[in-house]
Amino acid sequence: MRLGNSSDGMALGDDDALYQSIKGLIERSRSQVVAQVNQTLVLTYWQIGKIIKTTLVTENRAEYGSGIVDRLAQRLSQDYGNGFSGRNLLRMMRFYEQFSDEQILTTLSSKLSWSHFVELLKLDEPLKRELYLQLCADGRWSVRTLRGRIDSLLFERTALSKQPDALIRQELTNLQKQSAETSPALFLKDPYLLDFLDLKDNFSEKDLENTVLFELEKFILELGSDFAFMARQRRIQVGGNDYYLDLLIYHRKLKRLVLIELKLESFKPEHKGQVELYLKWLAKYEQQPGEYPPIAIILCSSADAQVVELMDLEQDNVHVAEYWLQLPPKDVLQAKLHKAMVEAKARLALRGGDDE
Repeated sequence: MRLGNSSDGMALGDDDALYQSIKGLIERSRSQVVAQVNQTLVLTYWQIGKIIKTTLVTENRAEYGSGIVDRLAQRLSQDYGNGFSGRNLLRMMRFYEQFSDEQILTTLSSKLSWSHFVELLKLDEPLKRELYLQLCADGRWSVRTLRGRIDSLLFERTALSKQPDALIRQELTNLQKQSAETSPALFLKDPYLLDFLDLKDNFSEKDLENTVLFELEKFILELGSDFAFMARQRRIQVGGNDYYLDLLIYHRKLKRLVLIELKLESFKPEHKGQVELYLKWLAKYEQQPGEYPPIAIILCSSADAQVVELMDLEQDNVHVAEYWLQLPPKDVLQAKLHKAMVEAKARLALRGGDDE
């Protein structure tokens, strides 16, 4: 017997290739089945919510609807299990109310599970729910990732949350249209939460950069969807001088290079001049045909909002944001962010930029 060959003369390597081919086919088929089952489940729950809601309304039984739902839940649970409890039936009714467009829901149900929608239904503010919905579907977040983003107050930390609602809705419309010219504001935050770095006291900028690279996957996740790492300490030459870019990444949807400069100190006006030089160099030597101008994110330990506002950095594709190395208590974080949003909207109103 020859150990190198199978009994029919086929090499073991060929056997493995055949096995891997069939295994891949089975795995793909299973994934498709799971996706189809999930989509059917989501649409079924939506239909159940619609039937209950419309029946109660058309028959003028809304005033005692809870009793009807409870009796219906009891019968359904006996036949089909706890998934049809009174609480879940009420959730399905709310699901129908919050996602009333069946055509849009059909598209979303191919990307999101019922568990995703359960998390989204917990959000009372429509604009917040819409932002998480779009980012979650676009980034194919897991339920755990979605829950983590909500718990870390991603909406409140997104730059757009500091703008009038009309502008946020416009950005969401652009994102839904998959527009390459979508404003970077939808993908920017302030502050960025870098609690996963676990840095000790008296660390240097080099320590910060090295730790970011060591935890690169988590750092990219905090930045958001569609970011891809390109280089660290990228050396460029301008005249007779050498300069080094801290981090260079790329955003696929925006079709832009993104420069990240890490600063241990507070933001200073001269930081703008530094990154403007880098942006002009990137635009001249690195920007590819079909791409949009590069942008810069200056990550600082702190930033004076008035200084940033007066410098009007956004028009120069420069975004200044703080980084936090630990998440404060949720009520403290909410108070901080609420204050920042109120101040930013007040400044917009003084400039005549608030359409609300």
